[in-house]
Amino acid sequence: MNRVCSIFSQLLQFFPRLEFEALVKQHRAERHARGFTCWGQFIAMLFCQLGQAHSLREICGGLATCEGKLRHLGLPEAPKRSTLAYANQHRPWELFQSVFGQLYQRCQSVAHPRRRFRFRHPLVLLDATMIDLCASLFDWAAYKRTKGAVKLHLLLDHQGFLPQYAVLTDGKTQEIEVARQLHFPPGTIVVMDRGYVDYEWYERLTRQGVFFVTRLRCDAHYQVNRNRALPAGDQILADQVIHLGSHWYVQPSSLRRIVVKVADDQEPLVLLTNNLRFGSATVADIYRERWQIEVFFRALKRNLRLKTFVGTSANALRIQIWTALIAMGLSAYTGTRGTCPDSINSFSMNRNFCERSTANDGTTTLPPRCNAARMSAAISGRGSLCGCSRLPYVLSITSKSQSSPSAGPE
Repeated sequence: MNRVCSIFSQLLQFFPRLEFEALVKQHRAERHARGFTCWGQFIAMLFCQLGQAHSLREICGGLATCEGKLRHLGLPEAPKRSTLAYANQHRPWELFQSVFGQLYQRCQSVAHPRRRFRFRHPLVLLDATMIDLCASLFDWAAYKRTKGAVKLHLLLDHQGFLPQYAVLTDGKTQEIEVARQLHFPPGTIVVMDRGYVDYEWYERLTRQGVFFVTRLRCDAHYQVNRNRALPAGDQILADQVIHLGSHWYVQPSSLRRIVVKVADDQEPLVLLTNNLRFGSATVADIYRERWQIEVFFRALKRNLRLKTFVGTSANALRIQIWTALIAMGLSAYTGTRGTCPDSINSFSMNRNFCERSTANDGTTTLPPRCNAARMSAAISGRGSLCGCSRLPYVLSITSKSQSSPSAGPE
């Protein structure tokens, strides 16, 4: 009989303690700390996301039900509600942002996703989503008269569907303001919607050798230079080389305007790109992949704690959102291995999540999905939130440092 560690313990092996402690010292996160460590706070907040906890009481109570089983996680005892609340309010959220960056580098180095396209250019998806807040509780996040909100700007790597870069701003910040701060290596293909319209930014991307695919606004002015040959079939209605601008201003670089047929009863899509080499059908397929980031946002909001928050301060909210991104990265890698996750992996819904048990062989797989199992079931005594299975690809993770992500602020 082989004794194996819990699923939660295997997931935490993505975060080597030495690297985590180095980040703690870098951000001075445990300055004036007494007893409760940042590692314990990270375990509690990750437990909140994977265990579907709605409050501090459920987090602390859920960990308390596993009393005696927490030392293998590096946590001597379950924290008190006031202790966890104080840590979320005062400890720097930049620590969790750095942990998220290290997780992306590590997952990217070991993932082997399937390629949908033949080209070797890096493909990234850029978009933002609004996270609604209560204006009376989150008065610092005023968005409208009776509504508060923050905006999550995300850059999703198409190769593995892992979040590559994320930034959290107030709800009034425009998407293009964050996009102007990003720097992409030459040859990257950026796919985005019409919320990123900026002709000067388009020209800067073109001069840097970065390709983009987006939709052209219906009121945009342009001049047609020539028409390109259309491929066989009726999917592509037009393929033109254009210059953006009117009679008083013309964009220096040439762009392509591609009209794609969607359905008989819908208006065609008008795409805009600076890539003059790819076929028009390939450009249409590239833009179709933009929907994957919408699927990612849907899974992020539906399966993780982004609608109910365990703290009302700006620091606590940022910590919870960065922890949700960390949990989503774990799910994207361990659960799907290269396909965009439609729902969180089965370990997030398993009642036996932190409990160590014995296995008859060394090839145990993840437990079956248990959509009805919630963390409250464990707290009420109907089960414990800890179970045991072997994750062979999690255990094979190395702590070798990798290079920085391919996109980031200038």
